[in-house]
Amino acid sequence: MTSLRQRLLVALLGALLLVGVLASAATYLSARSEINSLLDEELRQVALSLRDHAVLDLSRLTRGGADSRQRVVVQIWDPTGVALYLSNTGQPLPLVRTPGFVTLNHDGRDWRVYTATMGLQTIQVGQPIALRRELATAVALRILIPVLAALPLFGLLIWLLVGRGLAPVARLARTIASRSATSLAPLPADRLPEEVAPLVASLNGLLARLEQSFGLQRRFAADAAHELRTPLTALGLQIQLLERAKTDEERESAVGRLREGVKRATRLVEQLLVMARLEPDAADQPAERVELGALAYSVTRDFAPLAEARSVALEVDADENVATLGAEDALRILLSNLVDNAIRYTLPGGTIVVRVSMAAGDATLEVADDGPGIPESERARVFDRFYRVAGADQPGSGLGLAIVRQVADLHRARVELGAGLGGAGLSVRVRFPPA
Repeated sequence: MTSLRQRLLVALLGALLLVGVLASAATYLSARSEINSLLDEELRQVALSLRDHAVLDLSRLTRGGADSRQRVVVQIWDPTGVALYLSNTGQPLPLVRTPGFVTLNHDGRDWRVYTATMGLQTIQVGQPIALRRELATAVALRILIPVLAALPLFGLLIWLLVGRGLAPVARLARTIASRSATSLAPLPADRLPEEVAPLVASLNGLLARLEQSFGLQRRFAADAAHELRTPLTALGLQIQLLERAKTDEERESAVGRLREGVKRATRLVEQLLVMARLEPDAADQPAERVELGALAYSVTRDFAPLAEARSVALEVDADENVATLGAEDALRILLSNLVDNAIRYTLPGGTIVVRVSMAAGDATLEVADDGPGIPESERARVFDRFYRVAGADQPGSGLGLAIVRQVADLHRARVELGAGLGGAGLSVRVRFPPA
């Protein structure tokens, strides 16, 4: 695993070294330009100092030796091209008759030469260009060498400063490592750098969602265990009654009760599975456009045989082009629970109407019946899990309307209870945001 501290150290030292090299290169170019200008002027001044004499008495000038340390070479020529004077016999330059500056290559070396005329004499002053490069390089190295020498010190300072800057991250890591596997309390968010605060906020948000999810699962498991205990105990007792039956009538009655008990237990398990599918992860499913009218016709067709068997009229009154965004499977579960509840609690000869309309800007799905309804004093509690209205004569798990509320919450919808058909019965209205 690569250390962030090491990566920052290498990156910062590399950047510092790069800046030093670039500064040295810029200094070298600038210094070379300045040095060229200064030394060109030096060559010109030497030539002019000789030219300002009316006549040079060459007999009094002594020829120079072969000294390689000389920075400037002076040569004087006569009109025929004969060298009258050489300041450095070890580095003779060819005659340049063109006045002014010129750069030439002689014996593998580059020279900067200035030529001036004085009567019949030609004065030529030259200097090796390598000397200029050496001077510019020396100036650039005066900048680069201190940077290179200071790199270890900079490295130590960067290591300490980066370590101090990353201390909150290390402290956060120690806090997380010291926690138990079941601890979902939020992480401390005080005195955090701006760069770390968003990470801690995201982690706290995740911990809050996990706490909510685990809480729902714990509650669901406790409720399921509690509710399954009763039907399972009843099934055990009904099996004992079947074993004790002595006549065919007793045996048939026990089998009937056992069959009903199995149906109730099966329905309860199915409802529990539906609740499990609709836990918070369902909110992450992609939304799609759902035509509520088409959904209403589809669900009522599925429940038509059950309604006919109970002598209940099941009707649909749906406007066109009423839609919402959501998960069609979850919305089908919502409507199926409403229609199933209405069929089971509506008396034979009753009527159930499934309506789809736009009301006050909301896409509205409503199931109304003319059954016994729910007293207003209990309407606030019927959405609780496993709650059943007192005196209800139909078997059930108490999960139907809890599932309806859960699906509605996933779709940011509102569930309203009111009077049903003709002022009697019950109306359950779900208002969705329009698509």
